[in-house]
Amino acid sequence: MMKLIFLGPPGAGKGTQASIASKKLGIPTISTGDMLRAAVKEGTEIGKQAKSFMDAGKLVPDSVIIGIVAERVEKADCAQGYILDGVPRTLAQARALEDAGIRFDHVVSIETTDQVVTQRLEGRRVCPDCGATFHTTSNPSKVEGVCDACGQALIQRHDDQAETIANRLKIYHKETEPLKEFYQQRGLLRQVEDTGSIESVNGRIMAVLGK
Repeated sequence: MMKLIFLGPPGAGKGTQASIASKKLGIPTISTGDMLRAAVKEGTEIGKQAKSFMDAGKLVPDSVIIGIVAERVEKADCAQGYILDGVPRTLAQARALEDAGIRFDHVVSIETTDQVVTQRLEGRRVCPDCGATFHTTSNPSKVEGVCDACGQALIQRHDDQAETIANRLKIYHKETEPLKEFYQQRGLLRQVEDTGSIESVNGRIMAVLGK
């Protein structure tokens, strides 16, 4: 049984590492966005509540999100564990998960600096057609500004522009970083340095999980 959360600033590689860990451990990664969409599609009671907020263009409140997580982790594919992606983002959500009886074995915090995150995100270029991702320094396309796979012009997403990155980091430090202390107090925090290749970071993650 392995119930995990991955923490870290935007651009720390949480999604990539969760995906690799999910395959190695044989447990699903369940993301808040996917859970919300599935609950709405299935028309569950809590899904209907979420839909009413989404239709009105409002943020789905924590109580509904926690309810959807609680429903999702009861499904058969989570019997051996799961990796939660996108929740908790705040102390209020972390406390609400505890109150709902949802417990974790390890909370993996991927440690990196604001400077590294900014360089990584600012240099990211995406193909609007096929979704291929490149980086101006670490993974450039063969022809600058052109997708290797389909020849389309690459774009920089709004999320990856300097002003947006600064704002996302500010929100992370204010709202999400305090979760490290919260889980440290519970003896669950496992800190992993985000240096070197994706594979080497994953090796360190597996080591702190005892795998």
